Amino acid sequence: MANLFLKQAKQYSQTRPGYPQQLFDFIVSKTPKHDLVWDVGTGSGQAATSLASVYKNVIGTDTSNRQLEFAPKLPNIRYECTSPNLSMSELEKKIGTESSVDLVTVAQALHWFDHDIFYDQVKWILKKPNGVIAAWCYTIPEIDDEFDPIFRKFYSESKPHWDLLRGIVDDKYRSIEFPFEAVDGCDDTGPFEFRSKKMMSLDEFCTYIRSWSAYQTAKEKGVELLNNGVMEEFRHAWKEDENGEKSVTYPVYLRIGKVGDSV
Repeated sequence: MANLFLKQAKQYSQTRPGYPQQLFDFIVSKTPKHDLVWDVGTGSGQAATSLASVYKNVIGTDTSNRQLEFAPKLPNIRYECTSPNLSMSELEKKIGTESSVDLVTVAQALHWFDHDIFYDQVKWILKKPNGVIAAWCYTIPEIDDEFDPIFRKFYSESKPHWDLLRGIVDDKYRSIEFPFEAVDGCDDTGPFEFRSKKMMSLDEFCTYIRSWSAYQTAKEKGVELLNNGVMEEFRHAWKEDENGEKSVTYPVYLRIGKVGDSV
């Protein structure tokens, strides 16, 4: 999985959408203690940075050292590069002992994992009872009534270059296995919808597209997704404000649950 983002790690860190504060406020409100977070698949640290403003310590792990190079360095965040097949012994060495973590987070990465192995690790390391796991993804951006149909067509035509697991994201994590109890105040584990907004120029938006794993895969096959025809359509529909930017909205879908006494 890490190799999909290796060549465009810098673009990925600069253009990957942020996550709304409401998302983190919701997660924090469901976590009884705020001592330690394990942010799995942290990439370039977007989620870890936000979590570090509330939790005493955050450990961000990723299988790509290249991604971690672009992660913000804060005093209460420790980054660790882990093996693609993380063992229990490596988990204990780099993250913590059994029942030691208050919150496990996974931002835009759960669909890549071996769920059986990962969930066993989560249930082992979360504090019992009521340690929380929160996993979320964002789907394709929304801009306005003129641009969105053009972009949806472009995205549909890019589908052959995406990994099949991308379909789990398109399904808003509804179909993903999630064997945890509902957190207090919720009837189920979601998905719960949030919305993230970012001001972007067309050039920045296209840089975001170039950070896609599908863009890199297509390029290696000799296919230019952002060809002249596509760019002409984009420019025609992209109506910028006086600052040369548009508001881009990313729908974010959260699955959240907790471990109980019996785990």
